Amino acid sequence: MNILEIKDIVSGYGEVQILWGASLGLMEGSLTCLVGGNGVGKTTLLRTLMGSIRPWQGTVTFAGHDISHTPPYTKADMGLVLVPEGRQLFTDMTVVENLEMGASNRRARSKWTENLARVYELFPRLKERSTQKAGTMSGGEQQMLAVARGIMADPKVLMIDELSLGLAPVLVLTLFESLRQLRALGITILLVEQNVQMALAVSDYGYVLSEGKVELEGPARQLIKNKHVRSTYLGL
Repeated sequence: MNILEIKDIVSGYGEVQILWGASLGLMEGSLTCLVGGNGVGKTTLLRTLMGSIRPWQGTVTFAGHDISHTPPYTKADMGLVLVPEGRQLFTDMTVVENLEMGASNRRARSKWTENLARVYELFPRLKERSTQKAGTMSGGEQQMLAVARGIMADPKVLMIDELSLGLAPVLVLTLFESLRQLRALGITILLVEQNVQMALAVSDYGYVLSEGKVELEGPARQLIKNKHVRSTYLGL
């Protein structure tokens, strides 16, 4: 059963159309990736899903409810959570203060202790640096904190925009492994990622976005063997 359905979404900025009828679905409890090159509309799709951009056409259905024009804060309260590209942390606040900001909705506040323990188990480094200001941490640590802040919101669907961007390979591996652990906890994940090989390696299902619409889709294991994907995105 799909917990999130996006059907024929058309949107853009001002008069510039970016998405041309994009459709995808997330099966509950799955890890799904959306991959593609720069400028094809991946981030625009996430912004449209969250409501910071209104869809011109098409529908977004979450847990059986049409949320196409629902305000972003209501979507967050429902359990639709975005970890944005660029982290967007509160750099003058400590690690634990950033985590507190993540747990701002009513449902998340009631699970503060449980989710904090989950985050510290997943990212022990954050527990060690709980009183450190976020702006003084390394890029990899900041990305861990951004993901952890999303988890503190107690998501039903966690959407992550460009998890690996600008990070050292060893930290990329750590963060991608954390996705497997989150999926094992029952969190549905949508990963938007330029690192196509890594994204497909950890995902159950994948979509390839090209020129504002889905070009290919299928089980991740099949997509990673697809000749077009291998030649266009993997350089093989």
